[in-house]
Amino acid sequence: MKQRLNERRPAILLKKSSGQQKPGRLAAAAHFTQRSLHHLGNNIYGFVFEAVISPIVMLLIFTFLFGGAIAGSAGEYVQFLLPGILVLTVVPMTVTSGTTLCTDMARGVYQRFRTMPFWQPAAVFGLVAADGLRYAAGLAAVLGAGWALGFRPAAGVPGAALAAAYIIFFAYCVSWVFTWVGSIARRPETVSGSSMMILYPLLFASSVLVDTATMPRWLRAAVDANPISAAASLTRGLFHGTATAGELAAGIGAGLLIAAVFIPLTMYAYLRKQPG
Repeated sequence: MKQRLNERRPAILLKKSSGQQKPGRLAAAAHFTQRSLHHLGNNIYGFVFEAVISPIVMLLIFTFLFGGAIAGSAGEYVQFLLPGILVLTVVPMTVTSGTTLCTDMARGVYQRFRTMPFWQPAAVFGLVAADGLRYAAGLAAVLGAGWALGFRPAAGVPGAALAAAYIIFFAYCVSWVFTWVGSIARRPETVSGSSMMILYPLLFASSVLVDTATMPRWLRAAVDANPISAAASLTRGLFHGTATAGELAAGIGAGLLIAAVFIPLTMYAYLRKQPG
């Protein structure tokens, strides 16, 4: 029984029994990132479907379904669509942070970690950090498919690199919303269900798929205030070299504001659930 329990603990955390020094914050977080990556490797088929196949299918559907109606041709529409599709496909991946945390807490894994001598928030920060691999895979899949469809960013490789970096940053910020939900929910199904109510109205009532200039004034004001619209506009501007100072402030500020609110909420809820 003891051997089975130890197999669930990162090696650095077992130092308690040998009387060695308590691991540092970065070392503890790195080991929890490694733990999450190990679990991700054990579910490689789910990873490929979520991070590679689904984003490509979504890009193809929207490009050929709406391209002619909105832009006159799929080739023209993909220049506008692809930055928005990156946001549309990567941001929903952030829900996994919450479902994974909720699952481990429900199984009592994190409660056992609470009794060990390391910086406790490292367990959550390490979990969130590991999700960057899925975000990067989704970005690469969509960019590769978009290139095959004729997408060419006007800002070239530097603009594409900045846009990709921004999307990963924004996804990390949004992931704390669902990490908080996962820390207060009792079942992973609750996290998944609530994510649909939170994300999908924001994603589709945004500038991800269409230009807000075509909307009525009252609707455009509401859509422009959507943080997903700010992220999509900045991503588009970085790809095509048209990003303004206002778009930079709105896009980066939206992510920082989300993180500033939900990181403390997550830590409070998570630590409060641990046995003292």
